[in-house]
Amino acid sequence: MSRPKTILITGSAGFIGYHLAQRLLLEGYIIIGIDDFNNYYDVRLKEARLDRLKGHHNFSFERVSIEDRAAISRVFSQHSIDIVVHLAAQAGVRYSLENPHAYIDSNVVGFMNILECCRKQEIEHLLFASSSSVYGANKKTPFSTEDRVDHPVSLYAATKRANELMAHTYSHLYRLPTTGLRFFTVYGPWGRPDMSYFKFTKAIFGEEPIQIFNYGKMKRDFTYIDDIVEGIVRLLYKKPDPIQSSDLLSQAPYKIYNLGNNQPVELLTFISVIEEKIGKKAIKEFLPMQAGDVPVTFADVDDLMIDVGFKPKTSIEKGLGKFIDWYRNFYNV
Repeated sequence: MSRPKTILITGSAGFIGYHLAQRLLLEGYIIIGIDDFNNYYDVRLKEARLDRLKGHHNFSFERVSIEDRAAISRVFSQHSIDIVVHLAAQAGVRYSLENPHAYIDSNVVGFMNILECCRKQEIEHLLFASSSSVYGANKKTPFSTEDRVDHPVSLYAATKRANELMAHTYSHLYRLPTTGLRFFTVYGPWGRPDMSYFKFTKAIFGEEPIQIFNYGKMKRDFTYIDDIVEGIVRLLYKKPDPIQSSDLLSQAPYKIYNLGNNQPVELLTFISVIEEKIGKKAIKEFLPMQAGDVPVTFADVDDLMIDVGFKPKTSIEKGLGKFIDWYRNFYNV
């Protein structure tokens, strides 16, 4: 009987990493998690996620930073890793205006370290987090992975596009199979406190005003966390086939997917569902568009359907209901 696959998840105490690790642990995989517990948001939430993962016998954890080349190399050399899911990154569009160096350190230097380790250890498949932010100033919707993405409007987006280009280079040079995952506004229980839905919920419970940018005239392809995890799990063994690539210029084992709900929702509609689930009205403060923001995100997920037969489908009513239930319980409100 063959041994269960060993999967390294970077950012395992983060929002998506935690949920993915939980799912794979229950399915019998051996999971090695790494996270550096940076203080971009409240580390107590990360610690609570990690505590739940540590309850599994098939989980081990290393507290290291992906920017630390020696530490990352040690983790790879000490374990027989089959697949890597790279989710660790400096997140957030707005914060990239305040602390740009953090994005280069984590998202560019850190990703370089991951790529080098995957190459040296001959990893079977590297899946890595990209973002819908790479579509930047694009006007055509829905956003397709066939679209050009040459006009990022935030440094965060630029670093995510850089990751895609770096991964393609390693796929081309070293035949390392890499799959990029463009996430579209992920939400749900155990989520990130810097995200708008989390801030809105906290403010509404506290009867404090919420800031609504672009006067609410924005649409987002809000995607529930379970759908994101399902997409990743289905792609774990879907190594890119260069022969089937739609890009005739590239013969690398490399592919990009959109992971989005394919149903953009107006921000004010999204807020109204949060109000309904909480049972309180928000105090709204309308503001202009912030630098680095875009008016709409909308995922074309045809490739995901064709290749792995899956399309995210959780409604915001269902997804936000689960998030609000979790929030009430976790914060005792």
